[in-house]
Order: sequence, then C-alpha cells, then structure tokens
Amino acid sequence: MSKFQVLIVDDDEDILNFLNYNVTQAGYNAITANNGVEALEMVQKYKPDLILLDLMMPGMDGIEVCTELRQRKGHYQPLIVFLTARAEDYSQVAALESGADDYIIKPIRPRLLISKIESILRRNSSNLGEDIELDTGHFILDRGSHQIVQNGESIELPRKEFELLNLLISRPGYVFTREQIMDTVWGNETVVGDRTIDVHIRKLREKIGDDCIRTVKGVGYKFVNA
Repeated sequence: MSKFQVLIVDDDEDILNFLNYNVTQAGYNAITANNGVEALEMVQKYKPDLILLDLMMPGMDGIEVCTELRQRKGHYQPLIVFLTARAEDYSQVAALESGADDYIIKPIRPRLLISKIESILRRNSSNLGEDIELDTGHFILDRGSHQIVQNGESIELPRKEFELLNLLISRPGYVFTREQIMDTVWGNETVVGDRTIDVHIRKLREKIGDDCIRTVKGVGYKFVNA
C-alpha cells in the first residue's frame, strides 16, 4: 500500500466524501479539510505529500492557501494540484502563479484522477540530476533543498519551477522544445493550460534574471551559462 499522504480540500461535502473514498481506495492515506484555514492547519499537522485543492472556497480561497504555503520557509513543500471546475485561462494562470504544480479541471473520472495522482507523485519522487549542487555561473542550484543561491542569497523554488530550471540547465545551450518541456516536467497525461510553460518561465526570469533563459522563437527555450 502506498505511504503517500494526500490532503483533499473542498467546501462541498459530497465532493469531499467522493474524493476521499476514491483516494483511500487507491491505497493513499487521505485526510480532508473543507475550507482554507482548516487546510493550513492540516498541512502544519500532517505535512501531506500532495494537496488536491479546490479553487473557490468561502473565506480563504485556494489561491490564498497556495500562496501562503509557498511563502513559508523551510525545506518542506508539498505538491499542490488544483482540482476545480474553473476552466478559464485567467484562473489557471492565477493558480500557477501562486505556486501550484498542476491544474486539473473537473469533473474527472475517478480512475483518471488516480492515474494522474500516481503520475505526479512518481515524477516528483525521481531525481532529474546526479550532482547535488551545480554552479551555473549565474547561481548555484542546490538539488537537495530545491534552492538556488545567488549573490549569497538563498531562494526557494516551487517544485515545478525547480524541475523546469533543472531540466534546462541539464544541457546548457540546448534548445528544449515546448513539447519536451511539457512531457518531462508535467508529463503527457497531465491536463494543464496552454500558458503553463510561459507562466513558469516568466517567474523563473523574475528570480534569476532575464539573461539565463533564452527564448528561441517558434521552438522553445534554452539555458545559457555565464
């Protein structure tokens, strides 16, 4: 049986019970919260591996929950996957910019949802590189703590930003296509919006500078060492 723990957050009791049943049946240790404040308390208490997070909730919505968690210091950072009926581009962009790892639109069949959970956890438990630390000239990437150290300052990266950066610097100068990036970082089974890569590239550039990641028009992106 899987040892992974999944926190399910939704203000609809029927949906919460439905998701709890299916996640538990799949062998995961499921815990639940029906609002954002309770979700933060459960994260502090149980430190789940993955959070299935509803977007629209009274009081404290999913974006606020995700933002709060990503701003917390320390090595522990759970996977955060929005599971919501909101399919608009601006909702997906807002979720990704708040630090979410993935965005899944419901309704979704239980077997497909479990398959996606398995895929997300499996991808993120693998190591994309062998060296713990890598000096790019622009900064030092610390794979052990998902941090970069630049000008003596440590900056923690959300999981997907880290994986995207780790992929790009694995082959400096090589142009990764958008399809390669999507398949490697998000997986070809994951449902994400068209703006996903753009949002993450922009957030990385804000943190490490515009000169590190170059856009190759019509192809993709490459990392350039200093």
